[in-house]
Amino acid sequence: MTQKIKILLVDDHPLVREWLTNLINQRPDFQVCGETGNAPEALQLIESIKPDIAIVDISLANGSGIELVKNIKASQFDTAVLVLSMHDELLYAERALRAGAGGYIMKSEATQKIFQAIHNVLDGEIYVSEKVAALMAKKFLAGNFSKTTSPVEQLSDRELEVFQLLGRGYNTRQIAEHLRVGFKTIQGYSARIKVKLNLTTATELLREAMRWHENHPTS
Repeated sequence: MTQKIKILLVDDHPLVREWLTNLINQRPDFQVCGETGNAPEALQLIESIKPDIAIVDISLANGSGIELVKNIKASQFDTAVLVLSMHDELLYAERALRAGAGGYIMKSEATQKIFQAIHNVLDGEIYVSEKVAALMAKKFLAGNFSKTTSPVEQLSDRELEVFQLLGRGYNTRQIAEHLRVGFKTIQGYSARIKVKLNLTTATELLREAMRWHENHPTS
C-alpha cells in the first residue's frame, strides 16, 4: 500500500483547520499529521513529525506566515510549503514565493484547485493563479520585476505586517508583544513605514493603515 503524503496545517482559525482536515483526510493519498495556529509550534511539529508539506496561512496567532516560511527554509527542513490564505494574492503571492513557499492559493478557490496546488508544490513546481502568473510575467518582460505598483508594496515583509496590525487596531506595545520583539523595534518599523508611504505623523500612519485594512480584509 502506498504511503500517504503527510500534511501539516498551520492556520489560526480552528474551524478552518477542522474543515481542511476533513477535506484532506477523505483523500486516499493524503493524511493530516498535525495542526497548529502559531508559528513556534509549527516549527516544533515540523521537526518532530517531518511532514511532506505544510499548508500555511499568512496571519498566525503568534507571528507571521511569511516569517514562518522563511524559518522553515532557513532551518533546511525537508518540508514543502503551500500558502493558503484570504489575503490579497496580488500583494502577498510574490512575497510568499520569495520567502521560499512553493505556491500561493486563495481560500476562495475550489477544492480541486487546492489539491492541484498541493500536488504541484510536492512535484517541485510553482503554483499561483493565472492572474498572479500573468502579472509576474508582465513585470519580468517589462524589465521591472523588482519595481512596485503601489506604495504599500514598497514595504518589507515585516513592515507590511506591522502596518497590517496597526490597521487592525493594535497599538505599538501590542504589536511588539504579538511579534515578540522590542517596543523600540516596532517604533523603528513605524518610522520607516511613514517614510516609504510619505506620511508625517503617527496619526496619519494610523489613519492610512485603517483605510488600507478596510480595503484589504484579512483572515
